[in-house]
Amino acid sequence: QVQLVESGGGLVQPGGSLRLSCAASGSIHSINTMRWYRQAPGKPRVLVGSITSDGSTNYADAVKGRFTISRDNAKNTGYLQMNSLKPEDTAVYYCNAVCGPRPGIWINVWGQGTQVTVSS
Repeated sequence: QVQLVESGGGLVQPGGSLRLSCAASGSIHSINTMRWYRQAPGKPRVLVGSITSDGSTNYADAVKGRFTISRDNAKNTGYLQMNSLKPEDTAVYYCNAVCGPRPGIWINVWGQGTQVTVSS
């Protein structure tokens, strides 16, 4: 069974930075696209950005130029570097990945989420 575990959330002041990690564990042959989502209170979950297995990235307009997604394929881990944080970035951040426990088999896996609060 494949699991994703996020870490790195917390409380930060406006203008500050945080780095979230998303570590995949279990029976993993390969990981395809990894995505980060966020959900603010009372709002739907929205896509923050994504990174393919070869490192191509895409970002939501709200975070372009401030957030950077990366991954370490050797460690089966993805990262979300968040700079110049704003109060409106406050949300629970979720990692999502398409994981292959063995060749030709793909499953969509979600992490449990980590809280990010931007406040003075």
